[in-house]
Amino acid sequence: MQTGFDETASLDLARRLARAAWSAIQPHFRAGVATENKGGRGASYDPVTLADKAAEQAIRDILAAERPDDGIDGEEFGRHEGPSGWTWLIDPIDGTRAFIAGLPVWTTLIALVDPEGDPVLGMIDQPFLGERYVGSPAGTFLETATARTQLRVSQCNDLRDAIIATTDPFIMTPAEQGAWTHLRHTARVSRYGLDAYAYARLASGSVDLVCETGLQAHDVAALIPVVRGAGGIARDWRGNEAKLGSQIACAASEPLFEQALISLRRSAL
Repeated sequence: MQTGFDETASLDLARRLARAAWSAIQPHFRAGVATENKGGRGASYDPVTLADKAAEQAIRDILAAERPDDGIDGEEFGRHEGPSGWTWLIDPIDGTRAFIAGLPVWTTLIALVDPEGDPVLGMIDQPFLGERYVGSPAGTFLETATARTQLRVSQCNDLRDAIIATTDPFIMTPAEQGAWTHLRHTARVSRYGLDAYAYARLASGSVDLVCETGLQAHDVAALIPVVRGAGGIARDWRGNEAKLGSQIACAASEPLFEQALISLRRSAL
């Protein structure tokens, strides 16, 4: 049984998982891959493709061989408990809507969560652009084919100067939409449709605030180490440290987060 956390070995394994996922995904991106609705007939559209399933299966095959005592929680094939207490959270294609539209803002999310439920390693991989954002106790780094660069969030302290993002305000409840509308009217720039890629850019310093809701554990786990490792704030809409739950707000600075929280806490779960 594996015990403890070997950061170097875990990061090396996560990189292998990301490469395996891209090998499974690459033949299908911008290739007219067929799409199914996971919600079923009459339900809201929740797309899944062969690429999603093939990528997650490729990841699971490696973990089963090399970390059989670890748990796995993936978007497509559910949760498998492991006796080590450590769990890999996988979203093979975060942003399937962007994927089927041929937009290179989807990502593969890989996280390792400790027995207490805290993410200690996160990876946001955008292989089509050749960008891999890796967060761990050592910090957050952008890894490309030619360089490995440590990242820091911006120095934005004022919501009026901020570039903010959410994936889709229309999936929010009316109260959540009201909170977002207040933020949007105050901020300098608002952007949409980026899914997890927005958090990668927050860690890089080009986005200042990201607020989302309706998220699952596999949507959130990888984001937290990436944002925090770059010096950012990752909390829920009540101001508590972020958990693997529905609402998350990530900011470049404490003053910026506190300004956003004035609006967000009105619709906090």
